[in-house]
Amino acid sequence: MRVGLFVTCLADLMRPSVAFAAVKLLQDAGCEVVVPEAQTCCGQPALNSGDSGDTRQIAQRVIQAFEGFEAVVGPSGSCMGTIKHDYPALFVDDPVWRARAEDLSRRSHELLSFLVDVLKFDAVAARFDGRVTYHDSCAGLREMGVKGQPRKLLAGVSGMQLVEMQGTEECCGFGGTFCVKYPDISTKMVDDKIAHIQASGAAAVLGGDLGCLLNIAGRIQRRGLPIRVLHTAEVLAGMGASPSIGEPGQAPPAGPGHAGQPQPS
Repeated sequence: MRVGLFVTCLADLMRPSVAFAAVKLLQDAGCEVVVPEAQTCCGQPALNSGDSGDTRQIAQRVIQAFEGFEAVVGPSGSCMGTIKHDYPALFVDDPVWRARAEDLSRRSHELLSFLVDVLKFDAVAARFDGRVTYHDSCAGLREMGVKGQPRKLLAGVSGMQLVEMQGTEECCGFGGTFCVKYPDISTKMVDDKIAHIQASGAAAVLGGDLGCLLNIAGRIQRRGLPIRVLHTAEVLAGMGASPSIGEPGQAPPAGPGHAGQPQPS
């Protein structure tokens, strides 16, 4: 299957290793992976801020960049939820662009859901020693139906003990622009999430959305807590020894592309 990888802004700029991990997992599952250079942000920040005009322009660019692929896959339930569920509604008065948005919607998938539900992939050859817990991101869980898929794949990781924390489905307080508009509420929510992580006894927390993970990791770093934060794709791809999100030493490997954007091998 020829797959277009939607890298996401946060992976491109803040954690390129997540995109490299996605490429590896898709290739391990037998896909030809292409990273269109014309892709941009999914438009969610503009959409959440009520800027429908800019959102439509961004969506048109994404739609054009990913035409012709059998599937479009991204390591983020939040971004892929925007593409899959919000794009068609942006063009209710434009039948041509609405049809193109609906076509992209039908082909769009969150990474782990695509691996498990579409490709029936479970041959994970990774090792991660220790006790971990998992955070269910709001958009991935509620928009894209991502719940059992990461747990199924993580069950194949050697040396790992996955424990469920209390409130795993509760918001971490990120919420895109929410954490900027309501910082005090956001901080209380992420502190509650961290308390659940600590109570689980896990040494690391995993998740499928970088926005949530950056929010959790940032608070963990500021409080000086010894808890690692990693994207699930990194662990599944055998990259679990990478520095935790928020720690130094995250520079991507040198190579073609811009801002660490992964290239197909």
